[in-house]
Amino acid sequence: VTALVDTATGTGAIDDRDQRLGLYEVDEAVLPTVFGRLRPRAAVFLNLFRDQLDRYGEIDSVAEGWAAMLPAKPGSENGASWAPTLVLNADDPSVAQLAEDAPGRVVWFGIDDESVALPGGEHASDARFCRCGARLTHDVQFMGHVGHWSCSGCGRRRPSPEVAATRVTLDAEGSEVELRVGDQTAALRVPTAGLYSVTNALAAIAAAHALGIETEAAVRAVQAAGPAFGRQERFVIGGKHVRVWLAKNPAGLNEIARALLASAGDHQLTVLAMLNDDIQDGKDVSWIYDADLERLAGHLGGLVCSGDRADDMALRFAIGGVTPTAVVAETEAALDAALSLVGDGGTLDVIATYTAMIDVREAAARRAGVGSYWESGGAS
Repeated sequence: VTALVDTATGTGAIDDRDQRLGLYEVDEAVLPTVFGRLRPRAAVFLNLFRDQLDRYGEIDSVAEGWAAMLPAKPGSENGASWAPTLVLNADDPSVAQLAEDAPGRVVWFGIDDESVALPGGEHASDARFCRCGARLTHDVQFMGHVGHWSCSGCGRRRPSPEVAATRVTLDAEGSEVELRVGDQTAALRVPTAGLYSVTNALAAIAAAHALGIETEAAVRAVQAAGPAFGRQERFVIGGKHVRVWLAKNPAGLNEIARALLASAGDHQLTVLAMLNDDIQDGKDVSWIYDADLERLAGHLGGLVCSGDRADDMALRFAIGGVTPTAVVAETEAALDAALSLVGDGGTLDVIATYTAMIDVREAAARRAGVGSYWESGGAS
């Protein structure tokens, strides 16, 4: 909203002389309400995971809302003159099936490299059934239900992506990716860790491709992008490094754990795990039991649990085979306790739900001598 106000004239019209492109991140539940008013040239659908069950319900209802909001195909009885390009994740069956309702062009993106798939299926698989009602199966899974999927009932299957990661090499700081964009190839360095960061990069490059932007320019832009607000941001406090990870759902928490293990190597991790249950976090915190925190057992040298639901987070880790070093509800005290477990030059990884992330990020930034995100002109 503030970006729109900043570019608007006194009458409320958008002055587009210097503003040629508007890029909006829209809440998944709000999108059906505003989609027809925004009338975007292109719409990117990254994935659909289970967030805030008390607000959204199950993901099927969100997917149905997305399908219903799309304009009718031109030439049909109620056809519209506006036909947005849909940029869809071929690896997510809930997103991919939107193509059947697409009024115009579809640009697919996805990961072709099966070497980065999970060794087995995840409990945090949210999309289990096809539109036809039959159960989906996967040849490989990258995270949750995202992977190379097919339906044994109707024959639907993962489309071949136009923008694809044909080879992915993950490391502690990011990924090296070999890209295919149409009939072109390119090398890409993704500057943030985790396989989900690769998918994010593919989505951005696919959107640029859909809008006619040259691949070379899109790759340069992605490589120059830094961590976003609370998403792998780094701070230095008294010679110790702090890295902040935002966790919102089981699949995301699984990917954070996977990225942490990849970055740790043979070293033990120190983690501050923060769980709140405000409206923005979701009042129902039972989702933490669908995440595979057991994989962290044996790899944590120190664990502090904090937040409004610190005891719940501590119990979840204990069930997973990790005994917390301390349980400290208050943010500043928890940060102190966690930093005390880190040696000089070491790293504290903070895993936090949204409102907890806001609090701990503000505390870490202040201690690191960094200005508030809002004061520095950033936006979440």
